[in-house]
Amino acid sequence: MRRPAPTPSRLLAASLATGLLATVAAAALAGTPADAVPTPLVEQSVATSPVAKPRDLRSVMYVGNNWAGTASIVDADTLTVLKAGIDLIPDQQQELADITADPAKLAFFLFIQQGPGEGHNQYVDDMFTTNDGRYLAVSRPSFADVVWIDVAKATAGRADSIVHEEQMDGYRTDHMGLSPDGRRLLVSDSTERAVHEYSMVEETLADGTRVTMGQRLRTFESGETPHESNFSADGTKVFHASIGRVYTPGDELHSGPVKIGPLHDAIKGDRWFEIVRARDLKILQRWDMGQELAEAGHPGMSSAVRPMAIAPGERFIYFQVSYFHGIVEFDTRATDLDGAVTYSTGDVPEPRRGAVTRLIDLPNRVPRLPLTQYVNDSAHHGLSIDSRGRTLCVAGTMDDYAALVDRRTGKARFFDETTTGHTYLKPYWTTEGPNDTCWISLSGSDAVAVLDPRTGEELAYLPVGDHPQRVRHGWVPEQLVASWKGDVGTPPTEADSVPAALPLQTESELSGQLFTVVGENTPSLDDLPVALRFW
Repeated sequence: MRRPAPTPSRLLAASLATGLLATVAAAALAGTPADAVPTPLVEQSVATSPVAKPRDLRSVMYVGNNWAGTASIVDADTLTVLKAGIDLIPDQQQELADITADPAKLAFFLFIQQGPGEGHNQYVDDMFTTNDGRYLAVSRPSFADVVWIDVAKATAGRADSIVHEEQMDGYRTDHMGLSPDGRRLLVSDSTERAVHEYSMVEETLADGTRVTMGQRLRTFESGETPHESNFSADGTKVFHASIGRVYTPGDELHSGPVKIGPLHDAIKGDRWFEIVRARDLKILQRWDMGQELAEAGHPGMSSAVRPMAIAPGERFIYFQVSYFHGIVEFDTRATDLDGAVTYSTGDVPEPRRGAVTRLIDLPNRVPRLPLTQYVNDSAHHGLSIDSRGRTLCVAGTMDDYAALVDRRTGKARFFDETTTGHTYLKPYWTTEGPNDTCWISLSGSDAVAVLDPRTGEELAYLPVGDHPQRVRHGWVPEQLVASWKGDVGTPPTEADSVPAALPLQTESELSGQLFTVVGENTPSLDDLPVALRFW
C-alpha cells in the first residue's frame, strides 16, 4: 500500500544523508577510471544450440517483492497465487555483518536505502529461472550480488537455499536479461558502467572448456548506471540502455527561460542506448537518445532510456525516457535526420542510421509535482508489447495508472482505481506473459495485475508482498507444485520486511550511522567528480 508522506524534517534528514553518502560513495569510486571495463574471464565464443526444456513444468509468474526480500509465484494460466513469502535473503544476517565491517559497502548500502530504495533496503530487483525450473537467479541491489537459489529448498523455508553467489565489481545490482535459449544471463553492475554475463547451465563448450551454473563469463561496457538488457528473438543481439545518475539533483532542464541542459548532462552522466552483438559482446551501434530527440524536434528531453519494448521484426524500439509521460518511437533503420555525425558516445561516433520518428503523449496526472520527487527520475517505468505488435502496455508510475496503448493510433485505455475499483499505485514494471497477456507490478498497492491486450480486460488483480517490482515468466517442476498441497504461504507485511540490522528509524540513528561511515576521513569536495559536488 502507499506509504504516508514523509515529514519535512524526515525529508531534510534524508536529503542530507543522501548527499553525505554520495560524497563517500564518490570517494570510494575515485580509484576506478570512469570508463574502465573488467577484463572478460572467458573470451571464446559459446555454442548456440538451445537447451531443451524438460517436461512436467508449470508455467508461472515470479514476482520479486523488493522491500520484503521475498518472491511470490503465480500460475501463469489460472492466474492464482501458488506460493507467497518465499525468502530470497536467507543469508541476510551474514550479508549485513559483511556490510557493516566495510565502510565503503556501508556507505553505499545506506545510499541505496535513501536513494533508489526510497528509504527502504532493496533486497530483490530481478529474477529468472533455469530451463528446468529448479533454480532461480536473483539480483539483490542492496547486497550488490546475484545469487542462484534452489527453488525447492526456498519454498520449504530452508536457510541453505542459496547454491551460488556472485558479487558485483561495484556496489549495486539492477536489471537482468536472459537469452532466448536460457543459457546466458546478463546482469547490470550499477556503479561500474558494465554489464556482466553469467552461465545459467552447466555445459562443455565447443573448445572443451567446462562452464558451470553461475560462472561469470564476459563483460561489455555501458554508460552511467546500466539498466535494462533485452536479447533479440534469435539471441544474436542485445538491446541495452543506461539511465545515468538518477539519484542526483539537477532534474530540471530549465530555470525559467534559462536552459541548464549542459549542467544537467554533467550531473547525470553518460546515458546511452546500444545494440551489442551477443557472440562477442561487441558494441555495434550506440546512440544518445537526448541528441536524437533534439534532432527530431524535441529539444530538452532526457537521454535516459528507461524500460523499452521491441516490436516484432526489431526495427522499431519503443522507449520511456526520464520525466516524460509517454512513449518514444525509434526506428533503428531510418536515415539519421541531420545526415551528419554530430556527437560521439565514448569512442563510438553517432550511427548514420537511427531516428526518433514519433512521440506518443499520455496524460500527466501530477503536473505540479516537482521533477525532484519523481521516483528515480521516472515518470513512467514499465513498457511491453503484445506478440502482434499492436498494443503497448504501459506502467504509468507517477500517474497511478496502467494503460493499453494502440501502437498505430496512440489511443489508450486506462486502468486505475476509478476504472477498476481497486488501486493502481506506483506501477513499476510490465512484461509480456503467456497467452499474450501483460503483467504489471503495482508497487504502491503491493499487488500485481494481468491485462489482456486483445480484449482490453483486466484478467486478475492479486495481492503479493511488500513493493513488488520485477515480474518475470518462469518455470516450476509440477512435482514441486504438487508437494505444496495448497499451502500458499502468507505474503509478508511491511513490518516483516524491516531488516534485522541497520534499520532507518529516526534522524538521530541515521546521524550516528553516518558518523560511523564518514568518521574523520570525509573527502574534500575538491577530490570529488564535478557531477557530485552539487550535494
